[in-house]
Amino acid sequence: MGGFIKRLVSPLAVLTLAGGVGLAAISLSALAAELPREGDAERLLALRKEALSYEHGEGVPKDTARAVKLYCEGARLGDAESQYSLGWIYANGRGVDRNDAIASYFFDMAAKQGHLPSQKMQRFFGAPSSDMPECLRSPVFPVDPPEVIQPTSEVHKKVIALVNQLAPQYGVSPRLALAVIRAESNFNPSALSNKSAQGLMQLIPDTSARFNVKQPFDPEQNIRGGLSYLRWLLAYFEGDVSLVAAAYNAGEGAVNRYRGVPPYAETRGYVKRIVGLFQREDHPYDRRVTAPSPELQKIRLTKGS
Repeated sequence: MGGFIKRLVSPLAVLTLAGGVGLAAISLSALAAELPREGDAERLLALRKEALSYEHGEGVPKDTARAVKLYCEGARLGDAESQYSLGWIYANGRGVDRNDAIASYFFDMAAKQGHLPSQKMQRFFGAPSSDMPECLRSPVFPVDPPEVIQPTSEVHKKVIALVNQLAPQYGVSPRLALAVIRAESNFNPSALSNKSAQGLMQLIPDTSARFNVKQPFDPEQNIRGGLSYLRWLLAYFEGDVSLVAAAYNAGEGAVNRYRGVPPYAETRGYVKRIVGLFQREDHPYDRRVTAPSPELQKIRLTKGS
């Protein structure tokens, strides 16, 4: 059944696939009305357009896996268009294994929001299964590697306990936060660098001010500030741990300027250490925190070349 189903053309598909400037005003207003929350309209529109570009290979290499990942982010935020696109991809097995149960789940999600094309697709698929697709589930962070979390003193124990308590509140893996603390201060709350970076996560005064840290040598305030910055960087670089680590060390401006990890020996060594401790190249992120770097697609093209 899935292979012969024609995709019902949504306003976003018309806008993106046709490349028609004249359709923009109509399509944008229609999409904004469909979004779950007014404040998310522009961000979700950008998310869907990026997903479509990877789905169809328009301006970027075709990458269905990345398109699915991007659509899933929109689906988690309640975007009916993203849910519908996922249903269509799985119904037709386009770049993924065809799976009618997953297709049905996504069509049902969108249909419940009044999405007419999804309601029509329900005639073919019926009621969805009760199993939530994997990409919609809350991320489960891997177990922290022993070399990061194994305490060697009472101070270490207190810091690790504080990170394990606070990091989930910011959507940051405790393992990533501990890797940064290990690399930045080796768990020393009183650490002070020759560049005035302070405390466990070595916040410079500008970063402390940016994230409202009044007492950078207070472990909890310092960790909260560092976690806030990591959460922002994760959204800005869409979960790319290498870019996040490079920006934490050298600043996001340097990463944008060099379109990737800057060619500084210190920064490259830092990135290698963080990725080695974290043991993953990507990290879940909340797209609502900030818009992505305007250089991100160029960075990805540079990395892929």
